[in-house]
Amino acid sequence: MTAHPVTYQSIQDYTEALLIEFDPTLISYEQVLDQWKRDASPYPSSTQYRTAVWYVDDAQATRATAFVDRMSGKAHVGVEPATQFFRAEEYHQDFIKKQASRY
Repeated sequence: MTAHPVTYQSIQDYTEALLIEFDPTLISYEQVLDQWKRDASPYPSSTQYRTAVWYVDDAQATRATAFVDRMSGKAHVGVEPATQFFRAEEYHQDFIKKQASRY
């Protein structure tokens, strides 16, 4: 994760995303994707809020593409290589927990 001058107000062509770190000896990539499918909205509304799966290697790319293909016709989900991740401002960390009354 890298600090970057991108702010919520200046997000422009960036996409809000979650960085999920997992131990593949405890949970598989497919299990992570299954959980993502339960929680994500497959209908993009803008670049900022588009739906995508980012992968870090060829094996994940293959599995993510197959996963999204099985969703055929039900979703508009990109499969893209992961690039640099920028941590959001502190007030966006644990946002749902901080705004529990709204969710």
